[in-house]
Amino acid sequence: MANNINIRQVKQRFGIIGNSPLLDRAIRTAVQVAPTDLSVLVTGESGAGKEFFPQIIHQYSSRKHNPYIAVNCGAIPEGTIDSELFGHKKGSFTGALADRKGYFEEADGGTIFLDEVGELPLSTQARLLRVLETGEFIAVGASVANKTDVRIVAATNVNLIEAVQRGKFREDLLFRLNTVPIVIPPLRERAEDAPLLFRKFASDSAEKYCMPTLRLSPEAEEAVKNYRWPGNIRELRNVAERMSVLEEERTISAETIRKYLPENAFQDLHPVLLSHVKEQESNSFTSEREILYQVLFDMKKDMNELKSLVQGIMDGQIPVSQGGHDIDQILHHSAKSPISTDQIFGTSTSDTSQPITYIEPHEPEVDDAEIIPEDDLSRKDVVLPISEAEAELVRRALVKFGPKNKKEAAEALGISERTLYRKIKEHNINIDEIEG
Repeated sequence: MANNINIRQVKQRFGIIGNSPLLDRAIRTAVQVAPTDLSVLVTGESGAGKEFFPQIIHQYSSRKHNPYIAVNCGAIPEGTIDSELFGHKKGSFTGALADRKGYFEEADGGTIFLDEVGELPLSTQARLLRVLETGEFIAVGASVANKTDVRIVAATNVNLIEAVQRGKFREDLLFRLNTVPIVIPPLRERAEDAPLLFRKFASDSAEKYCMPTLRLSPEAEEAVKNYRWPGNIRELRNVAERMSVLEEERTISAETIRKYLPENAFQDLHPVLLSHVKEQESNSFTSEREILYQVLFDMKKDMNELKSLVQGIMDGQIPVSQGGHDIDQILHHSAKSPISTDQIFGTSTSDTSQPITYIEPHEPEVDDAEIIPEDDLSRKDVVLPISEAEAELVRRALVKFGPKNKKEAAEALGISERTLYRKIKEHNINIDEIEG
């Protein structure tokens, strides 16, 4: 059967949408392991769609005609979860007015899905381990063990290895549950599926509320792909349903999409930084924290390069000639001399507001009474703060190479394109004025 798996039929049967190879791999693994009795651990972020996979495993197994019970372990109070799972005897605790079967007894011969298994108390974990090892359990208040033949599929969005290290989860139970692991990719790792899912949810909402279906413009599709969707499919469904009800215009633009996303969403950063993050993710970083550390390290490196360039101007190594005719020298200067943070942007020995004096040799002195435009760097004795001088350098680079050639402008300044975008935003440089 493993060689004849029709992934498309599985998706159609269970309503799974997406063409990601990661998603297809997870489905294929579920179908392959289904005919066995091996325990399966489904892992993935909240809202990624883990609940479909226990159903796939059950329906493609020989147990498909027997009970299938899904249990949300995180939603059952700790004081009653043993009773819910394993049953209890009359009088075993206050309120136990009669014998009651637990889920493991009810699911005998079938499959039990333990969702959020990482939330189980340690005492319940010990009981579950016994079921996995011997197929036996003892009801609360009972003295005799009962037998059960149950296939266990567990799921969690918790890192169980870390939970083991913190003493919150039994290591032996993890090994028994994790006989066959299935990892469900988050939506950001299959971004190409996001527009498909959006159209499906928008179509469902339109049918439910008797209204025209939303359509995404090409730019809106890119916005849907680029957002990280920390809430995964659940968050995407909520946005699609909300827009279906609230938006009068049925063709959705990128600007409309952004109105429904968090203002400080990680994916709303400039595409240069976004591409950098995606590149780092493709290099198999073990966590998003490492990605952010790498981004910050690169930003610091770019900042040091820019500081070196500014210091070169301060030391007179890079002249600013009359009329700006030596701007090529500024833009193509490669600042190699070392410079410490305290020299320009330090917090202890230097004042960040200290002005820079641009002096051109062999020029007659300017009369103090003469009015000098503050943005005229070609004049002698023009005094500007570092930030304004930096803004002027960035502006001149954009004028020289054109606003659409930011890569060349960044290379000429000796900084990365990402830093250039940041400087444009930091100094409120109007690109439209430069283009005009």
